[in-house]
Amino acid sequence: MASKKAAYPWVFCARFRANAFGWRSRPAITRVREAVAEIKKVAKSDPIVAADGAVLFLERVSPALARVDSSSGAIGSAVNRAIEELVAVIAAAPADVKTHEGWLERLYEARAADEIPYIERLGDLWGELCVTKEIASRWADREIGITRHALSPDPRERGHYHGTIACLASLYRAERHAELVELLEPETFWHYKRWAVKALAAMGKKAEALRLAESSRGPWTHEGDVARLCEEILLSSGLVDEAFARYAAEANRAGTYLATFRAVAKKYPKKSPTELLERLVESTPGDDGKWFAAAKDAGLLDAAIMLAKKTPTDPRTLARAARDHVAKAPAFAIEAGLVALEWIAQGYGYELTSADVWAAYTPAKEAADRLGAGADLRARVRSIVRSYTGGEAIVGHVLHGQLADA
Repeated sequence: MASKKAAYPWVFCARFRANAFGWRSRPAITRVREAVAEIKKVAKSDPIVAADGAVLFLERVSPALARVDSSSGAIGSAVNRAIEELVAVIAAAPADVKTHEGWLERLYEARAADEIPYIERLGDLWGELCVTKEIASRWADREIGITRHALSPDPRERGHYHGTIACLASLYRAERHAELVELLEPETFWHYKRWAVKALAAMGKKAEALRLAESSRGPWTHEGDVARLCEEILLSSGLVDEAFARYAAEANRAGTYLATFRAVAKKYPKKSPTELLERLVESTPGDDGKWFAAAKDAGLLDAAIMLAKKTPTDPRTLARAARDHVAKAPAFAIEAGLVALEWIAQGYGYELTSADVWAAYTPAKEAADRLGAGADLRARVRSIVRSYTGGEAIVGHVLHGQLADA
């Protein structure tokens, strides 16, 4: 099937012009997400038109975002997610070879002109974009000469070439694994060397692949990427326990501790919540309290309190947990509220006020009243007030009227 000739009236086109956005990243992120949603919606009814729209977006996105403040990394992350979703749209389109190769040429030119760069991630996904081994092999043949010079150990020949990653990804997709390993034999830069690791694993040389990956660790290596590749190799070999013990925590590190726990739990469904939690806590010495939310989310309430007591835990997180468990787990609500008050009394927490003290104490008191343990709660709060002088004595000051015996 050939791509349609008539231009589709894409809404995103008017929005993604050169220098279309100011410095703020939030509006740009919103527009990126809207463009991806528009393309994916069209893909349901006309996948070829959608794929062409995806290519058009990728051609336009970097020039449009040229003035956006990218220091936080938020816009870069949004574009990378968009790239991954749109590459899937392009690869799935039932277009003929000529059309696919035309899309590749356009994307190649866009990536070559990408100065910031925003669409660098396309190189890693070039094999998927090639769709077939035959297209990938032709692309590798076209690029391998320059790539060989760019990767030369001779500093007089070596240099940056924007097509290097695309060449390596094409060799891998074409299943020219031995050639890929040979090309990268002297290479030390991990972003290139990782393709040799993948090639060795694909050749069935998994132990050798693991050794190569582990030997690549260093100050300029992305440790999480090494762990993810090694974990993938072990899991593909059925070595689940070894993958879990050696790489699960590092390979699945997410933006929050709770997100990390969920990612590991999803990948290792046969591991118990307790086993998952113990491994993850072990992987972050001194950060026990930061796993409180993960333990709570997994229903490990006693473990959650134990972790929150060991190292500083956000009092607001503890107070919310206390509030949410007054009715269903009052004993836990009491302990969560008390631990929150204890950390506040020690001066932990960001710009805490009297409202935060009440947010911790109120659900603890409600839970204690349910259990007939009001006097015990007051005694424990008084003990906290006497034990700590930090936090500008805020707990004792705010709760003074509550701590007298009834």
